[in-house]
Amino acid sequence: MPHKGLLPQLGLERFHGVGIMGLNSEEWVIASIGAIMAGGFSVGILVTSSPKACQVIAESSEMDIFVVDNDRQLQKIIQIQGSLKHLKAIVQYKEEIRTRLQNLYSWRGFLDLAGSVSEDTLDRVIDSQKPSQCCTLVYSLSATGPPKAMMLSHDNITWTTLATAQRLSYKCPPEEQEILVNYLPLSYMGAQLLDMWISISVAGALYFAQPDALRGSLIDTLREVKPTLFHGVPWVWDRLLDNLKTDQLSSSPFRRRVDQWAMWLGLRTNRKRMFSVRSSRQTHPPLCFGLAKRLTFNQARKFLGLHHCRQYFSLGLGLSRATLDYFLSLNMPILALYGLSESTGIHTVSRQHDFRLLSCGKSLPRTHIKTQNEDDEAIGDIYIWGRNVFMGYLNDEENTQEKIDAHGWLRTGDLGFLDTDKFLYVVGNTRAPCLHADIITLSSGERINPNPIEERVKRYIPLVRYVVLVGQDAPYLCALLTLKCQINTDTGEPRNALTSEAVAFCRQLRSQSTRLSDIIYDGDPVVLEFIGQGIDAANAEVTSDSAKIMKWTILRTDFSVAGGELGATTKLKRAMVARIYQAEIENLYEDDDYDY
Repeated sequence: MPHKGLLPQLGLERFHGVGIMGLNSEEWVIASIGAIMAGGFSVGILVTSSPKACQVIAESSEMDIFVVDNDRQLQKIIQIQGSLKHLKAIVQYKEEIRTRLQNLYSWRGFLDLAGSVSEDTLDRVIDSQKPSQCCTLVYSLSATGPPKAMMLSHDNITWTTLATAQRLSYKCPPEEQEILVNYLPLSYMGAQLLDMWISISVAGALYFAQPDALRGSLIDTLREVKPTLFHGVPWVWDRLLDNLKTDQLSSSPFRRRVDQWAMWLGLRTNRKRMFSVRSSRQTHPPLCFGLAKRLTFNQARKFLGLHHCRQYFSLGLGLSRATLDYFLSLNMPILALYGLSESTGIHTVSRQHDFRLLSCGKSLPRTHIKTQNEDDEAIGDIYIWGRNVFMGYLNDEENTQEKIDAHGWLRTGDLGFLDTDKFLYVVGNTRAPCLHADIITLSSGERINPNPIEERVKRYIPLVRYVVLVGQDAPYLCALLTLKCQINTDTGEPRNALTSEAVAFCRQLRSQSTRLSDIIYDGDPVVLEFIGQGIDAANAEVTSDSAKIMKWTILRTDFSVAGGELGATTKLKRAMVARIYQAEIENLYEDDDYDY
């Protein structure tokens, strides 16, 4: 039992932190569970964290032990250990130890320490713990202020795990065993709950993807493992879509016509199913639906390695209607999940026979959602309540009271609405002022939600990957556009080459462009004119002139984790985009004597 080694040998004190900084692995999971069972806090830290960030986290959580995966992470701790008054030991679980320190242990050496600790000693520590006590700290790092440590209790995690597994009908042995693939950082609470805790609760098999999963190897892992459930962040679903379209474009004209027919049938049939559930009418697929499954749907799922999957989930906001429709047409309905770290990762779920496109689903049983301060369109601030709501921020009563009211309602910082069937729709957020929020306030005082405008532009311009509206305190809106580019699988950085789908679309426009530089630097008139027409079409649908995009520019690269525009879970970082492309934004407003 590795958690024994954390007790007297390494000196873990009750309610002190065990920092885990490394790529996902079984050792990461064992260290986390061991920290909790030994009476400490499990504290996941992103491998991209700086030594300074590690120091701040270690000091605030009174960290006794650091668990790292390799020498690179170890060197960060060595830089700061002189200022960490609580640090007693470091454990390295991957690679051969290159640096010799008195308090440094290999994974094997750490496991050997457990032999001298009796079962009674461990049992006393476990028995002394209470459901309402904190067991995990989840840190939110900000460039503008100190990190916030969210306290999650034993009850938060165990209750949310059970409620989610039951609601989503996870299978258990001996009936069947769930097979899952983990590729998102386990320091991210949504991934930790779905991959680690639920896998344990249903006796599932959890496989860890390669470190370069988000650079292209994830699809190879899926084909090898054949998961029974899969959850992808929007960025991953978009990349899977790219792979499918590339494969379809390489097929024969006859094959493409068959796929087009099958996907037309699949979209029509699944939309009917979705609305028949709403009206309580039973619907049956057409007789030729089975043929479409054999010819197209099954082949597409097998190509992605998802042919054993029963359910497909989207974790995080921002999945476009076009992507949802594409997979729905392949008989692969993507079911949205919604939650915050402050709600133990999950609060609403969608189910196969109870979902709506663009909705985040319904709240978990015995939890609640409400909106307040609604505008004319009934969009308001989203509040949630339930046993999944966190304990508060560590040593920060002021921010805790601002986040949770006296009745236990958690202010999410998101904007949205509930439909008549209690499905939640999230349309933006107000978590922070200025560039850090989705809502843009123009100099006129008018507030604009950029998300529906950005999605509309992507719908009219299939070449575009990302659209980021800017205009905080400016007289009008402008847009930053990125085009769909291939990814360098070695570095994770976007290439200059356009994706096969983008090249094929250029050919439809009678353009010969195959690279981003052909469009930007060579000024491809056909593509530029098409993009301008797409912007005009999107502008024609808005109800206010203030919501029109007055100027736009194509950026010199697509967004990526490596480039800094996307976070570790591939979520768009608007503030970072504004900082990286400040010069481009200023150029958009340079004729107006406006300092962005």
